[in-house]
Amino acid sequence: MDRRVFDASFKRMAIDLSHARGSVKAVADELGIDPGRLSKWRQKDSSTVRSTEGLNDEQKEIKRLQKELKEAQLERDILKKAINIFSRGDGRYTDS
Repeated sequence: MDRRVFDASFKRMAIDLSHARGSVKAVADELGIDPGRLSKWRQKDSSTVRSTEGLNDEQKEIKRLQKELKEAQLERDILKKAINIFSRGDGRYTDS
C-alpha cells in the first residue's frame, strides 16, 4: 500500500475547512483522508487558537460571517481542483 503524501497547501485547506465546518470527521470523509490524521494536523497547527471572549455581538457576527465566507471559498477551491483533475483527459477518471 502506497503512503499518501500531502503538501502544505492541502493540509492548510483541510485544517481551515475543518475549523469552518466544525467537524473533523465530516471533512476527512469528504477529502478521503483519515480523521486521526486531520486531527493531528490541527493539533500541530499553531494558528488554531481562536477566541471570541470579550467580543460584542457585532464583532461575533462579523467573525461568523468571515468563517462562513472562508468555508465557501474553500469549497470553491476544492471544486476548481476537482474540475482540473477530471478534465485532464488522461483516461484515468473515465469508464472507458
